[in-house]
Amino acid sequence: MSLSNTTGRPHNPVSVSSMQAADIALIVGWMQQVPLWQRYGFAAEKATARFSRALAQADLMLVADLPALPACGFAWVVADGAFARSPYLRQIGVHPDHTGAGVGAALLAAAEAAARTHSGDLFLLASDFNKAAHRFYRRHGYAHIGTIPGYVLPDVDEYIFWKRLD
Repeated sequence: MSLSNTTGRPHNPVSVSSMQAADIALIVGWMQQVPLWQRYGFAAEKATARFSRALAQADLMLVADLPALPACGFAWVVADGAFARSPYLRQIGVHPDHTGAGVGAALLAAAEAAARTHSGDLFLLASDFNKAAHRFYRRHGYAHIGTIPGYVLPDVDEYIFWKRLD
């Protein structure tokens, strides 16, 4: 699948495909630079093991490539991860040097297309302090439908976002 940035800014085409084991090291390498994951206690070894396990259990694992930067983004969807019924976007991330280039939008569109074959909706969580993510998800039709206080970290509320895909 090849999608392009539609922001009107100069851009490179974003290519989204299934993640391969070789992509994991590249993704984990740049994830270490992202303050969001640092706040959640990111550990490269743990992330590598989780991604490898997700690939082995056939979770939907997507990777985004730009011509000059392979594996500059990823999305991880668990088919029945929300309420044992609906797809759950467990993680989505974009290389910090390429935010705003359409990588996240391309990944989200691909994740939604895959989720649509399984269910009519998609759920995700976003940290209360991640205002850019809130704007991104709302711009893509997601509604903030609830809050889970201190779910992952005691001082961070997780916002539940939901979109009907039909």
